[in-house]
Amino acid sequence: SSRDDLTPCSDAYFASPLALRTPGKQCGLTATGVYQPSLRSPWLEALELAGSLLYQLVPILIIVFVLIFISNLLVRPDWVRAHVGKESGVRGWVIAVVGGVLSVGPVYPWYALLRELRDHGMRTALIAVFLYNRGIKLPLLPLMVHYFGMAFTLVLATYLTLFSLLNGLIMERIADHDNG
Repeated sequence: SSRDDLTPCSDAYFASPLALRTPGKQCGLTATGVYQPSLRSPWLEALELAGSLLYQLVPILIIVFVLIFISNLLVRPDWVRAHVGKESGVRGWVIAVVGGVLSVGPVYPWYALLRELRDHGMRTALIAVFLYNRGIKLPLLPLMVHYFGMAFTLVLATYLTLFSLLNGLIMERIADHDNG
C-alpha cells in the first residue's frame, strides 16, 4: 500500500501495524464498524486506569492489614520460632511446602504476612519454600492431568517441591551472608 493509503481510518491504516499514526488523530471502529474519533485524553484514560487499579487494591490491602493485625494478636514469636523458626526441623519444611501449595489468591498479600512472620522468627529458607510452592495449584492439577497426563503432573510437582527446598537453602545462605 502506498503512503497515501495510510490516512487515519483507512483500511490500510488499520491493516498495517507499522503505519505511522499521527497524535491527535486517533480513531477507532465501533461494534458496528462505524468510525468514531477518540476525543478522550490519554491523561484521562491513564487516570481512570489508576483509579480502577486502586479500587481493586484497596479491599485487598484492608484484608492484608486485618490479617497482620490478627497475626500480631494470635501468633506469638515463640510459636513462630517453634514451628517455622531456625529450630523447627522437618516440621517447618513440611509446613512451608504444604502452606505454599494450599495458599490461594494473589501473592502480594502474602508478602506482608510473611514479612511479619519473618520478623517474629520465621526462617528465610521457609519463606522461599512457601513462595516457590505457590506454583503448585491444587485446583488446577486435574486440568494439568487432563492435558499432560498423570506422569508429567507428578514429575513436575515433585520437581517443583524438591527445587523449592534447594531454593530455600540457597536463599537462606544468601540472606545469612548479606546479614553478616
